[in-house]
Amino acid sequence: MRILLSSLLLLLVGCASYPVKNGFSPSAENPVQNINPYFSDTSKDYVYKAKIEAFDKTFGGILAVKKIGQSHHRLAFTTEMGNTLFDFTFRNGTFKVNRILKDLDKKLLINILKRDFLALITENPKNIKMFEKGAKMLQNGLILNKKHYYLLENGRLAQIIRTGNGKVKVAHHFSGINDTSAENIVIEHENIKLKITLNAIN
Repeated sequence: MRILLSSLLLLLVGCASYPVKNGFSPSAENPVQNINPYFSDTSKDYVYKAKIEAFDKTFGGILAVKKIGQSHHRLAFTTEMGNTLFDFTFRNGTFKVNRILKDLDKKLLINILKRDFLALITENPKNIKMFEKGAKMLQNGLILNKKHYYLLENGRLAQIIRTGNGKVKVAHHFSGINDTSAENIVIEHENIKLKITLNAIN
């Protein structure tokens, strides 16, 4: 009987949602509007020294992100010599590849980068629920019909976590936060060999 109960408990924990697994409880707080402010200023050019480690290959250079208008961003990743590795436009729910290096022009990789960067620039995803644990808040949102959790520490966005079956698939980590920008960003995939590291150039 003990074995049966233990197995049932493990099954329930294994199937539990990300908030439950991490000790968060439902919250009555109102959802945070414009929860991700880090690429929201149309007057600013966001420029980062970037490294993309993808499937045993490493690409280094400069990532520039520009908010052009409401729900309209353009991202360009170039070598330090100015050669374009990729150039993407996100506008009103559409995605366009303006240019991409042949070595990166793989449908699977493009779709992964699309999801990663869309999560990075989305300010106000469709909200589902709020959770809390002490001073930490967790807000659930949908991006491209995938669950994302926004972790706020001291009122500031510290992580975006995309999950599947209650497990972390991708995590965006933000540090060096200064008002509405993050100096350091790391995007890590749990199930594939892909990591993006961004360090702001001031």
